[in-house]
Amino acid sequence: MDTKLMTKKVYEKLENIVIIGNGGRENSLAWAIQKNKQVQKIYLIPGNGGSEKIKKCQTLNLDYENKNLLLQTLNSLEIDLIIIGPEIPLANGLGNFLRSKNFQVFGPDSDGAKLESSKSWAKSFMRKANIPTSKFWKVSSVKESEQIISASPFPLVVKADGLASGKGVFIPETKEETQQITKEIINGKFGESGKVVLLEEKIEGPEISIFALCDGKKYILLPSAQDHKRIEENDKGLNTGGMGAYSPTPILTKSELSKICKEIIEPTINELIKRNIEYKGVLYFGLMITKSGPKVIEYNCRFGDPECQTIMPLMDINFVNILYKCAIGNLNGDEELLSSSKVSGCVIAASEGYPENYDIGFPISFNHKECEDVQIFHSGTSKDKGGKVITDGGRVLSIVCQGKDFDSAFNMAYKVLKNINFDGIYYRRDIGHQVRKNYCKDL
Repeated sequence: MDTKLMTKKVYEKLENIVIIGNGGRENSLAWAIQKNKQVQKIYLIPGNGGSEKIKKCQTLNLDYENKNLLLQTLNSLEIDLIIIGPEIPLANGLGNFLRSKNFQVFGPDSDGAKLESSKSWAKSFMRKANIPTSKFWKVSSVKESEQIISASPFPLVVKADGLASGKGVFIPETKEETQQITKEIINGKFGESGKVVLLEEKIEGPEISIFALCDGKKYILLPSAQDHKRIEENDKGLNTGGMGAYSPTPILTKSELSKICKEIIEPTINELIKRNIEYKGVLYFGLMITKSGPKVIEYNCRFGDPECQTIMPLMDINFVNILYKCAIGNLNGDEELLSSSKVSGCVIAASEGYPENYDIGFPISFNHKECEDVQIFHSGTSKDKGGKVITDGGRVLSIVCQGKDFDSAFNMAYKVLKNINFDGIYYRRDIGHQVRKNYCKDL
């Protein structure tokens, strides 16, 4: 069949979409997808307390790990495309299962998801493909780690090898602290995810996030982003899943992006092909721009959170079509994604105590004015028996705004935040400080 005819035919039937996940990432994907007139219904499994505020969206409160029930539900809904948001179901092979049942899936199989589910596997992958990254050591015993840490002439970063919800990376300041953290991880701080620990050379420079939408062979890029991992202002304190972000990042020049494509993105996809891994989904590259050039800090096998929330308002109505083309392996490689020349900023409203211990179940009040350039994507929320939206996670809301520049975008975000409240609400007041001229006024 002629490819153009086939593409036209499938687009006519891109009506019913399923998004797996319950966070702000999944809500922002649904928000971007609903703008396409072809789409009639978006089902979020399980979704959260704010999912059904998005047009065309319905939550389905079922356990997607119950594959028989999931399959029965999907068949009854005549689903045209499934998007898997979180890393755990991807690592556990949900993509494999759904593809085996003839569904079109955006999200890699478990072999591709290993780029995120095993940091040591990913680092070996980079070494094999000659992708620039930091030096590293893989350890599985306290004694072995102590020898490496003691002998190291430079500071080391400590990482749990497996999935840890964005909390398994530590940047200690002393060798004693490095040894203590490594010991805690090996002794069970992250369960099975910490049986192996990665010790990495600490490299310096600004961090950026790059996302490539892949169809197994070709790719196209989303706008770049920078996020803030630390819980405290001035980028201090514990690592989190992300306290805010902005897009696009102005520090990345066209020549640097070209270098990243040639030396990092394309070698990654070529190495996947060599290993017979047909990667159909988004490839996240966590990069550090060092004095010697860009280096890979980590891969993710899914959209970053909160970068996804930040980028989605910049997408045009054809975004869902491109996800579908990735799922069926039919990218041209020159598709257009952007509908806006504006910039976008995101601030996370979190529960007090995050990323460690925090309470949930607090009612949330919203008194902000709705407008075109403001989106509030729910992350850790649910509804109580009376239908009231309450807190149900560490990162509760993503407040996203667009503007002609970053000052106007973040000024709006913080203005909106002043009209949202729940017990223990916490947010950083310096998100985007790298690109804002007047952020101190918010402190």
